[in-house]
Amino acid sequence: MKTFSVGLLLAGTVAAPACDLCSIYNVNAAEGTRNHGFSFSLAEQYTHFGTVQEDGREVSNPSHQYLDSLIAQAVLGYTFNDWATVQLNIPVIAREFKRPVGFYTDHGNESGQGDLALVGHFTPVRYEKMHTTFNWSVFGGVKFPTGDSHRLKEEFNEIEVEGAPESGIHGHDLALGSGSYDGVIGTGFYARYRRAFFDATVQYSIRSEGDFNYRYANDLMWSAGPGVFVVLEESWTASLQFVASGEDKGMDHFQGEKALDTGITSVFVGPQASFTWSDKFSAEVGVDFPLMLNNTAFQPVPD
Repeated sequence: MKTFSVGLLLAGTVAAPACDLCSIYNVNAAEGTRNHGFSFSLAEQYTHFGTVQEDGREVSNPSHQYLDSLIAQAVLGYTFNDWATVQLNIPVIAREFKRPVGFYTDHGNESGQGDLALVGHFTPVRYEKMHTTFNWSVFGGVKFPTGDSHRLKEEFNEIEVEGAPESGIHGHDLALGSGSYDGVIGTGFYARYRRAFFDATVQYSIRSEGDFNYRYANDLMWSAGPGVFVVLEESWTASLQFVASGEDKGMDHFQGEKALDTGITSVFVGPQASFTWSDKFSAEVGVDFPLMLNNTAFQPVPD
């Protein structure tokens, strides 16, 4: 885990209150929430699942099984006005894994397009003054079954071989899509006073049954944390934020029965740095460290 001192970061920064509001406006525009018209963003997330847990406790991993997940997401957005934006999310997924299958080792990969999502964002409350900003937004949309779900077939053929190491990586972990139409709803807010800010987001996914009689569980995800603008100029900004995030997911269902090794409640913490240039470009980078991972049954969990 990494920490930072707000006082030290601000010590070498010259305040420029006359342009603070312009800078904040440019931040919103660069992130695609103010400029009318099209926007494009690209996100990349890497997760390494190398630790195996059973009912929330780490257990031995004699077969050295692991799952590496790399998700790239292209987002094409269109902003109609200051309060309405629509986005098309296009994920591309690559996964590499090693797992025991009986007394043998299965080492492979799976890659391709995931499930598309179309999401509308609305900002009914937007308050912006020189030293104070408060925005409240809501969003909702639909996920479409465009990803390949053939890995879910493995759920029909899973057997345990006596004396062989147990595998925690299954078809539902490797499938690129669910074969289901799902809903997503959420809300978030952003508050700023001078150079300090705080934002939070909550998202809830509502799942339906997809291919091969498999239904992923509904999923609650959240993220929140305080931050500070290290640089707040009209031409560019830089900020640092401490972010806590988490997930609460129940058990999936397969052929009407609970899949016992699919539930998890997790909490992560870590730093995030964000940058904007003018009102046209923004970028951010962050890292999450697991603080609490409470899973059901036998699963690999994120490191």
